[in-house]
Amino acid sequence: MIETLNGIQETVNFRDYNGLRLYDNHDCEDYPAHWHAPLEILMPLKNEYHAICNNTYYHLREGDILIINSGVIHALSSPPEGRRIIFQPNFNLLHNIKDLESTLTIISPTALITPENSPSIHGKIQQLMLEILDEYSADAPLSEASIYSKLITLFVLIGRNITATSEIPTTDNSKQKIYAEKFLYVCEYINEHCTEDLTLDFVADLTGFSKFHFTRLFKQFTGISFYKYLNQKRIANAESLLINPDISVTEVAIHSGFTSLSAFIRMFKLIKNCTPTEFRSMYSN
Repeated sequence: MIETLNGIQETVNFRDYNGLRLYDNHDCEDYPAHWHAPLEILMPLKNEYHAICNNTYYHLREGDILIINSGVIHALSSPPEGRRIIFQPNFNLLHNIKDLESTLTIISPTALITPENSPSIHGKIQQLMLEILDEYSADAPLSEASIYSKLITLFVLIGRNITATSEIPTTDNSKQKIYAEKFLYVCEYINEHCTEDLTLDFVADLTGFSKFHFTRLFKQFTGISFYKYLNQKRIANAESLLINPDISVTEVAIHSGFTSLSAFIRMFKLIKNCTPTEFRSMYSN
């Protein structure tokens, strides 16, 4: 299935479409640790499937859906028999839709959607994946537009499910909508400005909440603290820079928003379980 691999970087061949690649995969084959620019959506249709993403193991049953974000190192393994959808869409065409970009950020690096953890949307997303498979296989006029429309619907469902199930303490639907919009905006702002000197006080002011109220609500909305979220974005930025061997590790640290090399190395190892130098060597092998 991996057609072009340089070190651990896969180049996805979109073929007849501008930004879509889908495999109706029956192969009994394991795929080594690799990464690629397009995100990846996996859904077993027959038998189980296994994935390791950023050192986290996922056992996928029939109908479970795993979304792997862009640039995430992952490995896949299959049973002796089975069938699964492996869908690799180029999300760049949709990045200007701010709500979708924010949803992708919140679910980074992966999102597992099962009947147990997402009962209100799992069946709908499962059906969308089957419709995407049918469209891709049929190759009818406007198939690409149809597939992207279904992909947008898929992420709208996920985004709304996140806001509806967030633990922000309010029973007022209108207030919950306002809170959700504020924190989606904050996540997008952090994404765009993570390499700058962002402070908790400054970002809290953007929402109009006190620092202490913001800290509590942000964690309830995203599941992690403000500084952990910020550092994850900075490390993601650093990963993209480390791929270029002409940029020193010190320069990567500075351009990723860290005030010292030691702080950068410490945070990188905490999040990626390896040093920046070790990470760079993986990409050059």
